[in-house]
Amino acid sequence: MSASIAMPFDPRPTRARPDDDPYLWLEQIDGVDALAWVDARTAETLACYGDAAFVRDRDLARDLLDRPDRIPFVSRRGGLLYNFWLDDAHPRGLWRRTDEATYRAGDPVWEILLDLDALAARENEDWVWSGSVPLRDGYDRAMLRLSRGGGDAVVLREFDLPTRAFVADGFILPEAKGGAVWLDRDTLLLSSAFGPGMATQSGYARTVRLWRRGADPLDATVVFETAERSMGVWGGADHQTEVERLTFAEQIGFFDTALHIGDREGPRLRLDLPTHAGVQLHRDRLSVRLRRPWIVDGVEHAADTVLAIGLPDFLAGERAFEVLWRPGDRLALQGVFWSAGRLIVDALDDLRPIYTVCERGPEGWTRRPLPGLPGLGTVGVWPFDDHAETADGSLLATVQDPVTPTTLLAFPPSLDAPTVLRRTPPAFDARGQRVTRHEAVSADGTRVPYVQTGSDGTDGDAPVHLTAYGGFRASTLPVYRGVLGKLWLERGGTAVTANIRGGGEFGTGWHEAGRREGKARAHEDFAAVAADLVSRGVTRPGRIAAEGGSNGGLLIANMLTRFPELFGALFCTIPLIDMRRYAKLLAGASWVAEYGDPYDAADWAYLGGISAYHVAEAGRPYPPILLATSRRDDRVHPGHARKMAAKLRTLGYAAAFYEPAAGGHGYGKDNAETAAFMALGLNFLRQSIGWSASTLPEA
Repeated sequence: MSASIAMPFDPRPTRARPDDDPYLWLEQIDGVDALAWVDARTAETLACYGDAAFVRDRDLARDLLDRPDRIPFVSRRGGLLYNFWLDDAHPRGLWRRTDEATYRAGDPVWEILLDLDALAARENEDWVWSGSVPLRDGYDRAMLRLSRGGGDAVVLREFDLPTRAFVADGFILPEAKGGAVWLDRDTLLLSSAFGPGMATQSGYARTVRLWRRGADPLDATVVFETAERSMGVWGGADHQTEVERLTFAEQIGFFDTALHIGDREGPRLRLDLPTHAGVQLHRDRLSVRLRRPWIVDGVEHAADTVLAIGLPDFLAGERAFEVLWRPGDRLALQGVFWSAGRLIVDALDDLRPIYTVCERGPEGWTRRPLPGLPGLGTVGVWPFDDHAETADGSLLATVQDPVTPTTLLAFPPSLDAPTVLRRTPPAFDARGQRVTRHEAVSADGTRVPYVQTGSDGTDGDAPVHLTAYGGFRASTLPVYRGVLGKLWLERGGTAVTANIRGGGEFGTGWHEAGRREGKARAHEDFAAVAADLVSRGVTRPGRIAAEGGSNGGLLIANMLTRFPELFGALFCTIPLIDMRRYAKLLAGASWVAEYGDPYDAADWAYLGGISAYHVAEAGRPYPPILLATSRRDDRVHPGHARKMAAKLRTLGYAAAFYEPAAGGHGYGKDNAETAAFMALGLNFLRQSIGWSASTLPEA
């Protein structure tokens, strides 16, 4: 008998040979061979982790997501309050409205406008609600946005509210990314990728078209267009003054936009402002939030400064901007919005929420804090009214923290002390849970904050759920997560949210430090937090379960390949992983500003190091990993997760894989799918770190 010869594992693709990719066939989303592989791997994962504990947790999670006493969030249109509601009886949802008096009294009388479950059954379509665009004149019509399976691409259909029916001969646009706004009852401003040559390389709208009732959208007049290499264009209509003002936002790159002002004939002028600036028009005023320093009239303004000027003055050549807000040491701008003549500035002061109301009076601009908000926790504030031109200045706000459920507040137009509209009942028993803040030291000496929620006592063996995002200047703040609280915290686990670089928690500088070449540093920040949890005696590496999605999925994939010794298990969801081909897949071209160009040798020199798909190799002590995606994700290609799982399995690792048929860029198209996705991931993490169902208290 001849001796068997051990065959080496196929390492492809590698950093040295990045384009020698044997798994390209898995990028065929609906390919026969690809789907056969996907279905087989998904079935294996469900057979392994879809046990009684999973079923129990899935049902608990769905009950929490469907609970009838949760807050029905609303927006005000024409004096009525609109809400979209999901529950066990209506898994796809109800579009409904009520009057403000009964809503404030706590016993709203809802008028059902559309039952999406009935519509999906009647039309045999996998409809998922994606929003509505009301006609401001009368609020009796709306353009509904319906997605098939939860993807970003939508079908637009005109809906008549008095009859609660679609308009038989109304506006209808086939599935595409983009949308439309009303100019008047018979005219839409269409920003859609629908039609030949109408999409950028990122898959978004390349043109803005004037679409008149009765016309074929393919024949609609193009009034503005951008280059195919740009990210996209979006048209807007402003009716706050007596003259209709159209805006054309030309998104050149993810962080660079040119704003044009015009009319129905197209743009008349491009605002003479840097493309890195965020610009908002409101009535006769213009506000600017800077992403990079800007010198104007000999004065240098720092990044994240907020400026304002009268629009007529600006158009006449004046540049005497008023400085409304300046950043400080750990005082970081998060966003701005206008409401009834006031500019509201959202900021974090060392991660504590601060909202500033800027208002122009006879003596110039005044500034005051928005009252009645907590100094700790996570706060969100937004206008009560959908349309700026009908807004009276009322605001809504949510406040929460990891152990305190969400409260909905309402501010009157005077912005005096808010009233409580709703409180969310607790989803889990938080007795004995404490929220604390800590800092880890990253590889380059940077201090990285993180928030820890768990019991006071620790034996150095706590099951830790660790998450972060670290990209696109998005701030990841500690919020109340009912499902995680019920399925993890209540059972004795600890949850940690890390504020790694690449996010916006400390302003643009924090994002810049974790962008492009800095992305590897952001990943080192996360590893530093994991190490700090061990050094503080909270846990040990084998008990740390990390989860991240989208850009956070790239983070988790890099924990596998770069820091495997720090983790017990990894849940990598809707992820970006193949950094060689990402810009060729779906919306990937729009993210070059965040990551770099993989086909530029200088950029690939650092991108190759964080492309876990290329870095993965045989014989490493990789922890268990579950890669999960969605077939209907038309933003981050499901091929990323598919190919990574296939390569890992070829290398000899038991990588688990899960891909439901719908869900878009998220965990599910409805509460049932979302609950299953979450419960499966948490069950996988628990089993993998040795926190088995037999050791858990009854939920």
